[in-house]
Amino acid sequence: MSKALFFEEVPEGFTLDTGAIVVTESHIVQFAGLSGDFFDVHMDDEFAQSLGFPRRIAHGLLGLILTDGLKNRAECTFAGVASLNWNWNFRKPIFAGDRIKAHVTVIAKRLTKRSDRGLLTLSFAVTNQHGEVVQEGTNVLMVRTKEGS
Repeated sequence: MSKALFFEEVPEGFTLDTGAIVVTESHIVQFAGLSGDFFDVHMDDEFAQSLGFPRRIAHGLLGLILTDGLKNRAECTFAGVASLNWNWNFRKPIFAGDRIKAHVTVIAKRLTKRSDRGLLTLSFAVTNQHGEVVQEGTNVLMVRTKEGS
């Protein structure tokens, strides 16, 4: 079981590397079903090829949610309360069979008006098995303080 770090235990500049996950055909199809996003670039190889991709691509938001899941299963996690904001960039396509992981850095932190909560701004660089950054962005995560535990 991972240790959940409280606000006070996380300095600016703190980093963690997540484990990895292989994006599967099943992930893509199930995400399409859950989201209702059956856009052809995700479901039809021929259509994706007509747009210059070698085959159909995973949904960008699928990459984001898998990354958040990787963060939440890392060896070291945060004593999270809620995600308040995501600012995300889709740099390269993710394909079925790609193995993605994330490097996470705490780039800012501040207490809230409530003494039992703090805000961490996390920066993410998501890479594939070739070391290419496929997605990147930031997340503002509300976390508990030791007082709030």
